[in-house]
Amino acid sequence: MSVAKKDYKRITTKSLIDMKANGEKISMLTAYDYTMAKIVDSAGIDVILVGDSASNVMAGHETTLPITLDQMIYHASSVVRATERALVVVDLPFGSYQSDPKEALRSAIRIMKESGGHAVKLEGGKEIKESIKKILNAGIPVMGHLGLTPQSIYKFGTYTVRAKEEAEADKLVEDAQLLERLGCFALVLEKIPAHLAQKVAQSIAIPVIGIGAGGGVDGQVLVIHDMLGMNKEFSPRFLRRYMDLYQGMTTAISQYVADVKSSDFPNEKEQY
Repeated sequence: MSVAKKDYKRITTKSLIDMKANGEKISMLTAYDYTMAKIVDSAGIDVILVGDSASNVMAGHETTLPITLDQMIYHASSVVRATERALVVVDLPFGSYQSDPKEALRSAIRIMKESGGHAVKLEGGKEIKESIKKILNAGIPVMGHLGLTPQSIYKFGTYTVRAKEEAEADKLVEDAQLLERLGCFALVLEKIPAHLAQKVAQSIAIPVIGIGAGGGVDGQVLVIHDMLGMNKEFSPRFLRRYMDLYQGMTTAISQYVADVKSSDFPNEKEQY
């Protein structure tokens, strides 16, 4: 059933909760720099995630672990300057919140003050509840993240689907309900069975945004470099490529090289 979309001039955390209540799906993409964020925002995206996936797609690291808080603030501030409509959510990077709730609060405050971001995202459930409470008590909106949590990759040992077994699935449902009770405004579920993700979405009032979690949730998120086809190495089942920018950019750059070598560029019209 199609749902009439409300024209939001600026997306807020309340907007997302209203969207879920009204049955309107939430669109979310990553961005890490001013130019890309400007395009994503003007295209009508609801949420821009300044993800710690910048560690992979911007810096070339194998995991998300190496990116620092200073680097996240740099990327987030670039995105915020470009954004007029979307809600900007910023990942707290590995090591900035897990062990010490006071450190978590300091990290979140730095992101909000120095980048101008609108909310922060943390990976985990019960084990980080004190950090979440500390941040929320300071008035900073928090988005949760359960399922495959890439900051814990060395604990899991693999990027395979999570929560296929009953015990882990039960814990995920409990954690999702806990995050709602604590006051999180939304939740990302990554790479879990679709039936479980739908169960979670139906069991809580806050929006559930999926990545590899099926269509029964309240919205979807993808990494911008993946959905535009800039990344050829990453091809999970859940990824739909909307363009093949890798091939398009390679062709354009190769043509530029050829034109420079042949003295075709610049021509007379391209000179002063």
